[in-house]
Amino acid sequence: MKKGEILENIHVESMAAEGKCVAHHEGKVLFVEGAVPGDIADVQVTKIKNNFLEGKSVSVKKESEHRVAPTCSHFGFCGGCKWQHLNYTMQLHYKQQQVTDSFKHIGGLTFPEVSNIIGSAKTYQYRNRLDFSASAQRWLTHEELKSGVPFGEPALGFHVPKSFDKVFDVRTCYLQPEPSNAIRLAIKKTAIQNNIPFFDLRKQTGYLRTVTIRSTNIGEIMVIVQVAQNQEAWLRLIMTALEEQFPQLTSLLYIINTKRNDTFHDQEILTWKGRPYIIESMPRPDGAGELQFHVGPKSFYQTNSEQAYTLYNVAWQLAALTGNELVYDLYTGTGTIANFVAAHAKKVIGLEYVEAAVEDARKNAAVNNIHNAAFYAGDMKNLLDEDFISAHGKPDVIITDPPRAGMHEDVCRMLLQAAPQRIVYVSCNPATQARDLKILSEKYTITAVQPVDMFPHTMHVENVVRLWLK
Repeated sequence: MKKGEILENIHVESMAAEGKCVAHHEGKVLFVEGAVPGDIADVQVTKIKNNFLEGKSVSVKKESEHRVAPTCSHFGFCGGCKWQHLNYTMQLHYKQQQVTDSFKHIGGLTFPEVSNIIGSAKTYQYRNRLDFSASAQRWLTHEELKSGVPFGEPALGFHVPKSFDKVFDVRTCYLQPEPSNAIRLAIKKTAIQNNIPFFDLRKQTGYLRTVTIRSTNIGEIMVIVQVAQNQEAWLRLIMTALEEQFPQLTSLLYIINTKRNDTFHDQEILTWKGRPYIIESMPRPDGAGELQFHVGPKSFYQTNSEQAYTLYNVAWQLAALTGNELVYDLYTGTGTIANFVAAHAKKVIGLEYVEAAVEDARKNAAVNNIHNAAFYAGDMKNLLDEDFISAHGKPDVIITDPPRAGMHEDVCRMLLQAAPQRIVYVSCNPATQARDLKILSEKYTITAVQPVDMFPHTMHVENVVRLWLK
């Protein structure tokens, strides 16, 4: 067998990690990209290993009953919505299966039946943030190359997966509500009409670097334009065009970034017009009014605002607070979960690595007249120790919502030592969650497992687990 060989009439069986499907060929597992379970397809081999193969579907001979037509014209080469061709009911099925498989095969865990996954009411236009990259020369598809599309046209869009220097031009993205597309297209048009150079990722030359668009469920909009040099005339042309065409913008910001990369956590963010933040609103868990969160340009906020409420409500319900508990909220970010549950606890202590996020958490507590929450910054494995618990009190309940990498083993061990009555573990990666739960199972029993879909048309799933002290 050789790379590039076509394997004919492969029966695609189920979904696997990273959005690929599972099939078999001559006794070997075959991971297939671009297929749907139930398809019969011709598959081109892209990787050959001793115990498995990888390939991509190049021709569907018989379509699965679960296959649907993708909405987006960029489907197939955009890395964002790889499951658009799979109907949403089956997407939810395989996300829930991902949780079960991770707990069984990675954690070797004993756990109750996984509750039915909670789907997202919106499967498109659900994101409140998109980041677009500029490129002096847009990436062309094979079809465009064959049709003679000229080289050298600029792009304002997304990176091609696994390619730092390749950006395809986005015509329409269906993930964020308007005026997201209109704003991006207006910036691109203004730059082209005024000969403002787009950034060349390899040569590190040019001007326009990135555009970030954030929106909230109460209609506020933030636009962050990142440029590579201090050229006031060019900046004025772009920002004036945005002011004139989109008077509804709440926050219009810019960054002059002379680094080699586009990350801006370490950059000064300047306000051109409006506020340096936007406001997100969320119902309180008991329905008694609304919580407001100030979202700055560097703030983390769950990118599906409506489903964030569902996720936090699940965490609050599983925490089973009576009003007498000391709650530790680990990886609190800007304090969304801490502020969400504070009214139902004696006190909440939020811990977070990023100092700027902790400052936001304190501001959000003040905005919502929450006086029983305190926030501390530091590396979790160093911050959460015996001295911290001695100073602030032994927690009755711990809520933890770590990044995709999960918790450091030292943090898991500290949770065992602190021994709260209940732990609620919110995770965006069931694999690392299962690994951590294996450690915590020394003292804890899993009593509830509730998946929540935050990202339709992707393979990602959030999962909430309650642990009870044995």
